[in-house]
Amino acid sequence: MFKIIKTSPLAADIQKIIIEAPKIPPKHKPGQFLILRLDEFGERIPLTIFSSDPETGTVTVIVQGIGKTSKTLNKMQAGQYIKDVAGPLGIPSKVEKVGTVVVMGGGLGTAVAYPTAKALKDAGNYIISIIGYRTYNLVMLEGEMMAMSDECYITTDDGSYGINGYCTAKLHDLIETGTKIDLVHTAGPLPMMRATANVTRPYNIHTVASLNPIMVDGTGMCGGCRVTVDGKIAFVCVDGPEFDAHKVDFDNLMKRNQAYQKFEKSVDIDHTCNLEKVFE
Repeated sequence: MFKIIKTSPLAADIQKIIIEAPKIPPKHKPGQFLILRLDEFGERIPLTIFSSDPETGTVTVIVQGIGKTSKTLNKMQAGQYIKDVAGPLGIPSKVEKVGTVVVMGGGLGTAVAYPTAKALKDAGNYIISIIGYRTYNLVMLEGEMMAMSDECYITTDDGSYGINGYCTAKLHDLIETGTKIDLVHTAGPLPMMRATANVTRPYNIHTVASLNPIMVDGTGMCGGCRVTVDGKIAFVCVDGPEFDAHKVDFDNLMKRNQAYQKFEKSVDIDHTCNLEKVFE
């Protein structure tokens, strides 16, 4: 059993949750994730490790209430217990000094992008963060991203805060106005990551995407997170979660994710990433 130490709201239906899991922090590196199960009858869900603290033996995750499990988790309070927490899982982010790095965070993807961005900053890179949200009440981690960025831009689809438009449009503007970019890291909805790859591909800018498909066991056995990369099959849980975005077959991955929607929706959900409309 794993004790919840603290919970705090970040935005609409989004909670920051600190969990006692002493075996994870000593081995955790940026880019990795964990899989948890609330009770013995619950489903397993993957969550990126936002941060960890070896001294307190805790891990922090950012959870958006979308399905039954995430909504239930977001209602839990400090002092309650989670049945299983397994991690750290996945291959850590490749962190090295390359020059100027643009970090793209779309919605909850900002929580995925942050630990890698911080590690890249600590490695001596110049960090430009572009974080995008559908609307103002979903903006989160603004202070954290600004604190570790040399430049930080916030966009909202509806123009209710920051720059009006998609985060990928700001990336294109930076490239077109002559900003020399050595690496782009993107995390968020699949349409957003696909759009990021489409922006950077003509300029041959190395782009890494942190993928987020359906996962079950997190060990490569179930095949639920199968993805095609450079024409070959990979499993995001053990071969990723980060891949060369220019080599990922996003169309295939999006179709695979959609195939599970009927079974995955254990509560009513009415949300479609706005960028999907661009590619209909």
